[in-house]
Amino acid sequence: MQTETKSAKGAATRDQILNAAARLIHLQGYHCTSLDDVLGESGVGKGNFYYHFKSKEDLGYAIIDRLVRGFLNRTLEPAFADPERDPVMQIHGFLDRVLDNLRQRDCVGGCPLGNLAAELSDVHEGFRKRLAEIFVQWRATLAQALRRSQAAGRLSADFNPDGAAYFLVAALEGAILMSKVTKDIAVMEQCVDELKRHLTLYSRS
Repeated sequence: MQTETKSAKGAATRDQILNAAARLIHLQGYHCTSLDDVLGESGVGKGNFYYHFKSKEDLGYAIIDRLVRGFLNRTLEPAFADPERDPVMQIHGFLDRVLDNLRQRDCVGGCPLGNLAAELSDVHEGFRKRLAEIFVQWRATLAQALRRSQAAGRLSADFNPDGAAYFLVAALEGAILMSKVTKDIAVMEQCVDELKRHLTLYSRS
């Protein structure tokens, strides 16, 4: 029982550090967030920090992994969970999920993964590779859905699923950034509507 309690307490402390660091990095960036900032925000001592993380870099990897899991589990995968739903409608649902997430945050912070990719891709190869993996998976999920729709005859034969998937990911990241800069959710709403309209241009139904 004591071992279980100690383990649960350790997990709670680790989460406490991750929660604080994620909040700070989301708003300030990785480089502008110091270890002292994380300790102050979390209320955890330096000894406890180094018990759970070897370094700030180790913490950075843990935050990226957590963001990736959250994106997959709460946003990407649920949108494609129903095999009976039309694949294009699945993509519409995914776009609506992203829009709703940004609306709930009042356009503050933008895309956590996009922010880190912009900040770290040219200066930290390890972080770049890890972040690139999730963008590849995101694009591949959209492309697979579009290929299913094309195979079912719902999208025209000249439609390029891979190219469209690249476009959707890039356009969505740009839309999130524009909404962050303008602090206007209407920007994101209009961009999501245009992305949906773009797909209908290739519809055969």
